[in-house]
Amino acid sequence: MENVCGWIAQAGSSPVHDRLSGTQKADWLIIGAGITGLCAAHSLAEMHPQARIVIVDRQRAAQGASARNSGFVVAHEHPTTDELLGNQGFAGYEVDTAISRAASNEVRQRIARHGIECDFRDAGYFFAVNDPAKLTHVEAKLQTLDAVGASARFLEGEQLKQKLGTGHYQAAIWCGNGNALLQPAKYVKGLLDALPPNVSLYENTDITALERLGTARVRARAVEGVIEANKVLVCLNAFITRSGIENSGTFPMELSASLTRPLTEQEFQAMGNVEPWGVLSTRPLGATVRLTPDRRVMIRNTAEYRARDLSNSDLLIRRKHHVLGLQRRFPWLTEQDIDYSWTGHLSASRSGQAYFAKVEEGVFAVAGCNGSGVARGTLWGRLLAELAAGTRSPLLASVMQRAQPGWLPPKPFLDIGAMLRMRVEAVRARTEI
Repeated sequence: MENVCGWIAQAGSSPVHDRLSGTQKADWLIIGAGITGLCAAHSLAEMHPQARIVIVDRQRAAQGASARNSGFVVAHEHPTTDELLGNQGFAGYEVDTAISRAASNEVRQRIARHGIECDFRDAGYFFAVNDPAKLTHVEAKLQTLDAVGASARFLEGEQLKQKLGTGHYQAAIWCGNGNALLQPAKYVKGLLDALPPNVSLYENTDITALERLGTARVRARAVEGVIEANKVLVCLNAFITRSGIENSGTFPMELSASLTRPLTEQEFQAMGNVEPWGVLSTRPLGATVRLTPDRRVMIRNTAEYRARDLSNSDLLIRRKHHVLGLQRRFPWLTEQDIDYSWTGHLSASRSGQAYFAKVEEGVFAVAGCNGSGVARGTLWGRLLAELAAGTRSPLLASVMQRAQPGWLPPKPFLDIGAMLRMRVEAVRARTEI
């Protein structure tokens, strides 16, 4: 089997751009052509229409992790016990939610501004569980979500089954008024195709080093060329270390997912002709599942601490795990019903907060989406551009204040600790996979 992302296959490819060669000069250089990098390019082009802006990516633009996620536009996170209304962590949750709501609105604005067709559905999604014991403090969570502007309601049993078309889930909180779903590859491709004329893009260009040229410029080296720029924005998320930034407090995780064939009319009627939906687990390693507008089922139920891509044989093993998860929810689906299986990376931090910083004079970076890259990445692109341009706002101040990813131990202690933590979380989430 091959590692082929179903979202990318459906979205199609944009025209190929050249690889960087020779020496180029630019006012601005953006490293990474995913959601964050592309939104940064758009924002810089709007602020500085006469400037030369260059964006580079080590592979095809808009086909990395940004196109491979599950497509959840997060405005309201599932609150932890400490974050409930009246508890100590609520103040931080309130600030984080204000940032996330701004990020969700930023996605809507980008879609409208550039006319992006990406199956956007502004209908909320579910925090759902098979084991009701894994959805605790329901009333307090509903009050907390209401306090920060969400629409939320509790569903269980037959009422929930009628919404999802499966009896696997026993309890859920539906959460809307900001939470939404989209097709991620179509969204990021739309951002790519709408780049303005003063943005130059180079694909298959791996930046191997950043060097300072005096106090005013930075040189970025690639295999076949160099770019000299006044300012550099590093938008590599899980791969931030490739730019030489080693102390971001973030680490990579590799996830894998599968997308089925479209359900038949008979299968769909048996489910009750339900509306498209998305489900997030309340456990960190529980399954993420979607029923798409074209009646396919997507499942993501593996997550591993690793930076290197899985081999095709390793992915085949994960695919069988996807099948088990699918059959718990839709028993008639088999491995033969899967059209695509793929991997992707996210950038995580110990605290759940991002790394968002001026690294040194002329170099700015962000990482640590922690699974909310569609909305956060969209907002981060604009705010990182504003930080680099010297623009200030209350929203930027809030993001920078909350950008405390937490301390990570050095390797190999980080590797050992992360793998042990993942095993513990996998056990805790076993009913939700």
